[in-house]
Amino acid sequence: MDQASNQDNQRLLSLLKSLQKASKDLQKPPFFSTHEPQSTIEHFLELEKDESPVFDNHPNLFKLSQLLCNLKTQLEKLQKFQGYSLPCILRRQIIKYKIYQLGYAIETEIQAYFDRESVQNLVGKLEGSADEDEKVKVLVEFEKRLSQGFDIHFQDLILKAKIFSILEHLLCDSSCSIRIRDQVALVIASLVRFNKDVFVGLVLMGPTVGALISMSSCCSIRVLSLLINFIRIPLVDELEAHKEIPRIISLLSSENVEIQAGAIDCILGIAYYGRREAIEAMLEAGLVEKLVKLQRLEKQSSVDENGSKSDRESGSNEEGGYVGNCPFEGCVARFAVQLESGEMLSKKEKTEFKLEILRRVRESSVSEAEMASIVAEVLWGSSP
Repeated sequence: MDQASNQDNQRLLSLLKSLQKASKDLQKPPFFSTHEPQSTIEHFLELEKDESPVFDNHPNLFKLSQLLCNLKTQLEKLQKFQGYSLPCILRRQIIKYKIYQLGYAIETEIQAYFDRESVQNLVGKLEGSADEDEKVKVLVEFEKRLSQGFDIHFQDLILKAKIFSILEHLLCDSSCSIRIRDQVALVIASLVRFNKDVFVGLVLMGPTVGALISMSSCCSIRVLSLLINFIRIPLVDELEAHKEIPRIISLLSSENVEIQAGAIDCILGIAYYGRREAIEAMLEAGLVEKLVKLQRLEKQSSVDENGSKSDRESGSNEEGGYVGNCPFEGCVARFAVQLESGEMLSKKEKTEFKLEILRRVRESSVSEAEMASIVAEVLWGSSP
């Protein structure tokens, strides 16, 4: 794109943003209000007068041009009914209501234009650009747009452009940098939040979950935890069916504290939404033994020889980057509480698993004091 063309595009975007902002002023309660939108409308008309040829010749802005023309017509009608007779007052209120509708339509049309440009730019950068910064930038902008809430027209654009397939391909591409793949993971989580009915199925049917576990980055595990909380039982069932649960448990052995803490969040979600088979898979993978060890190390590192706080307690960790106090404190009891308050187990199953957790705690403890402490936490932390 040459410099002149780029300047024209920037001028157009600036104009559209001004129009979109002004259109919100038109969306005031129109019935029997003292709000007079004339100054705002006149501003619209000045902008429309300057840029009418641009709108008329642009295939995606012709409808906006028509809306602005209709706005001009309504202003002319409004000026004809300036009296205080009942017919004039009623006519003004009707016209104001039409202006209110036009304001909403103009804002919607401009947002639709921005969304089309955003999706086209996203696809172009992800498929055609080698610049990592550009890819991350468009992914962040796309995530921000998704965070504004559900929009059926925006969803149609996403589906037609096959955005999810592009994101899934990047997430599974080991040649891509972790930085890009992490941002892609965040966008996928935003898509699920944007509309579960559509994007949950795409997540469950594809390789997304396996890719997140294989990446084993701080961000990917955090996203996996988010997905477990979004999708709940169906995702936990998929994790168990594809034997992914032991891989999540293995993350507790990571040297990165943030990855370990993220894995615990995933485990607590699985404990709450998991069926018997999922809980058995966690126990067979040595979950209780690993949690006991982490809890022991937490206590050992909480105070050094001089009685000062350690890195973990102060929340700093140069390698892991975890920010938070004592992420593993009481983790055995937290697991037991989640399991006992979970949705998918019967009362009998909960009792059996509680006894199994206590048995494993006794076997894996290195001292009577440690065993007594953790057993008490499990017993007092769980409901009878």
